[in-house]
Amino acid sequence: MKSFHFLALLSLALAFSFASAFDPSPLQDFCVAIPEPKNAVFVNGKFCKNPNLTVAEDFFFPGLNVPGNTGNRVGSNVTLVNVDKLFGLNTLGISLARLDFAPDGGLNPPHTHPRATEILVVVEGTLYVGFVTSNPNRLFTKILYPGDVFVFPIGLIHFQFNMQRPMQLPLLV
Repeated sequence: MKSFHFLALLSLALAFSFASAFDPSPLQDFCVAIPEPKNAVFVNGKFCKNPNLTVAEDFFFPGLNVPGNTGNRVGSNVTLVNVDKLFGLNTLGISLARLDFAPDGGLNPPHTHPRATEILVVVEGTLYVGFVTSNPNRLFTKILYPGDVFVFPIGLIHFQFNMQRPMQLPLLV
């Protein structure tokens, strides 16, 4: 009888030990940010425009084809497209940026994004990129060419450096 109770308890424990996790579906298709709270709903830090008043322009941003000014001390410029510039991004959990580098060694200094993974696509030139893991500390680097894609995992310190021409760099592992 004791073995029956043990098997029954073990069966119940196994039956309830499986877990399923997922992100819940959004309550609405989108929440276009609106600076004026009149007749709006407050969601996730921004007021939402009435969906019946939403237009295609709320999901549009022109200008990423315009190079940024790299005449600063680090030789780079970031053109950020976030919810403050593209209201339709509100609550979607994404943003976009164009990075321009001076041809003579422009740098996007080491930095981190504590709540986002970054994906970089090289359109023109040669970039030396890398990130540092936290435990154990490791440096991952790569030289990228046009068409190459590189991922910087969420929360890790990373950088980008414009290489006017490819050069031999020490491999650090």
